[in-house]
Amino acid sequence: MKIIRTIALAIAMASLAACTNMTKEQQGTVTGGLMGAAAGAGIAAIAGGSAWTGAAIGGAAGGIAGNIRGANQ
Repeated sequence: MKIIRTIALAIAMASLAACTNMTKEQQGTVTGGLMGAAAGAGIAAIAGGSAWTGAAIGGAAGGIAGNIRGANQ
């Protein structure tokens, strides 16, 4: 389990480092998607639902919201 957690952390850090040459819309989409997926998984796990489903729904909603916010900046 510790190895999986380390790999997930490394992927998350690499994906954030890749945001340097993106437009504001792209940065908002990626950031919103990541934050939405984390929040959706957490809320679903607390509520007793499927964390994967919560992450998928939260990621989609966060990506859309982040894109809109990035376009308005």
